[in-house]
Amino acid sequence: MQVPTKKDVAARFARAVRAEIPNQAGLTAWLAFLGAHASLMRRLDADLRMRTGAGLNEFDVLAVLAGAGGSLRMTELAERAYTSRSGMTRRVDHLVAHGLLRRGPHVADGRAVVIALTDAGMKRLDELAPVHARAVMESFVSRLTANDLSALSRALAKVTEATTYG
Repeated sequence: MQVPTKKDVAARFARAVRAEIPNQAGLTAWLAFLGAHASLMRRLDADLRMRTGAGLNEFDVLAVLAGAGGSLRMTELAERAYTSRSGMTRRVDHLVAHGLLRRGPHVADGRAVVIALTDAGMKRLDELAPVHARAVMESFVSRLTANDLSALSRALAKVTEATTYG
């Protein structure tokens, strides 16, 4: 069995991508977005872990619930959070076991499960939020001008609107 050379593999991949994204500016923007997202998420996660012992996934679940007023159906939480849908059950189980969340039935729909912040979960979020916000400011916001931030917000809002489920 013959193995293609690295050069052949790279060229074949580049041709396949260019066939679907022929606009060089579009491809450049996409690759810049992917690179920035990956490096920023790794940096934010590492910073939060180093300073608090909590990862970005834990913070995200607590923050999404807080932003929703303290509770959501499990399906809504899975749609809104950074944590993958498949990892959400494990993440919630872990946070319930540590007393940060409570799981219960939905009042109007017995089939639905509601996930709610506990007092301990709110206290933990009070500890995590300023640490995370400082890291976002240092790693992201402070690197861009007001015009950059405005343009990026407008562009990403278009993408979010076009790709949001429901």
